[in-house]
Amino acid sequence: MELIATSAATEPKKAGCHASGCGSSDDSLAHLPDALREQVQNHPCFSEKAHHHFARMHVAVAPACNIQCNYCNRKYDCSNESRPGVVSEVLSPDQAVRKVKAVAAAIPQMTVLGIAGPGDPLANPERTFTTFRRLAEETPDIKLCVSTNGLRLPEFADEIARYNIQHVTITINCLDPDIGARIYPWIYWNHRRIRGRKAAKILIRNQLKGLEMLVERGVLVKVNSVMIPGVNDAHLEEVSRVVKDKGAFLHNVMPLIAEAEHGTFYGLTGQRAPSGAELRRLQDSCADSMSMMRHCRQCRADAVGMLGEDRGQEFTLDKIEHLEVDYSAAMEKRRRVQAAIMKTLNAATDPAPAPQANGPEVLMAVASKGQGVINEHFGHAREFLLYRVDGNQVEPLGARKVDLYCTGSSDCPEEENRLQGHLDALADCAAVLCAKIGFGPWQQLEALGIQPSGAYAYEPIEEALMHFYQELLGDGKLESQRGVQASA
Repeated sequence: MELIATSAATEPKKAGCHASGCGSSDDSLAHLPDALREQVQNHPCFSEKAHHHFARMHVAVAPACNIQCNYCNRKYDCSNESRPGVVSEVLSPDQAVRKVKAVAAAIPQMTVLGIAGPGDPLANPERTFTTFRRLAEETPDIKLCVSTNGLRLPEFADEIARYNIQHVTITINCLDPDIGARIYPWIYWNHRRIRGRKAAKILIRNQLKGLEMLVERGVLVKVNSVMIPGVNDAHLEEVSRVVKDKGAFLHNVMPLIAEAEHGTFYGLTGQRAPSGAELRRLQDSCADSMSMMRHCRQCRADAVGMLGEDRGQEFTLDKIEHLEVDYSAAMEKRRRVQAAIMKTLNAATDPAPAPQANGPEVLMAVASKGQGVINEHFGHAREFLLYRVDGNQVEPLGARKVDLYCTGSSDCPEEENRLQGHLDALADCAAVLCAKIGFGPWQQLEALGIQPSGAYAYEPIEEALMHFYQELLGDGKLESQRGVQASA
């Protein structure tokens, strides 16, 4: 196996947290200088704590791409799909700026604007940097981000720094060109299409060089990797070590999306996606050497709103075409709203933990629409937030997406299958906490050994999980539960 880069020895770092959260939370970013931590504290994609309270948006100004990935099929007009590369409208820079102002006025907790596609932003440099230049001038209170495959990153590292784009995400799926040849059929480089191992070698070289150049220029870099079972899953721990050595501060290992209906090469050829337990185990292994992001939702390239929701259909071009926004007034309102959120977060210091009974380490799930509280009905949930809990710690482990099963119709033949999807997603959990849950699913969850609860509606997630854990432990209901230890 040939690796484009090798990692130096690093001091292992175990993942772990207290009830305030961990993974990509502010606690795990404690190694950053104060100025850099301030860049992250209200960035929902770079901070686990922030994603409960702050929103983001993507503008789809970059339609062309310079590589082909076997997990990607960039469809347009797919508003019901939520996955990278999918958009409903491709915007001009002028339309993008208009849309950003409309969203920023309507959603004052929106702090971040990213360009992530539907192709690659750096394969569309004129459209991308025209948009960033306009936004830097006209919406100076919004953080600017870009996500890229990295092929042209060394060429544009200085341009990124010039426009004060402080956050960059690079998708790096491997360091070995032989593995890369199984992920990327081709790249378009120097005016020609290059295939196979040679193409992968060029891509990996440029990704790592671009990463180093950004770090030298003071840009915060997150690395995304798609976990593809049997292809790169055994290799991603090495990716974590290397990108950390080169200065990346966060690694996001995402599951492959491989449904055949999406029309990707992997989907049509039967490549399976990882299970939730497989993804969690790999993230835990990578966390020995690198801070991990676990709350990624694999957003659309035109996503709007909080992570886990998409309000893009509220801000289509026809709806904002004649909208006049007083951005000075909007910016003042945004400043007040965001300052109030930060004041609340900073005031929410962790109390001294009360003595807790020790117990097994288990997985617990939560239905939430955001704001860090349990505020979603079990039947309305489109995702469940997953946490690892023991007698002293609560650690966020990301989200598992599910299809909406409660349609409100008493005669829905698909509803039972959709409920089964919920049950499958929670199969390795000891408990699930929701704002409300019906009698039917309650019975089925209990039959599977999963303890449901609606008693903690609208309470803070971490506190509720710890209290319910202690309640179950006291009742002897955790001793035989499946959870982290059983599924590891």
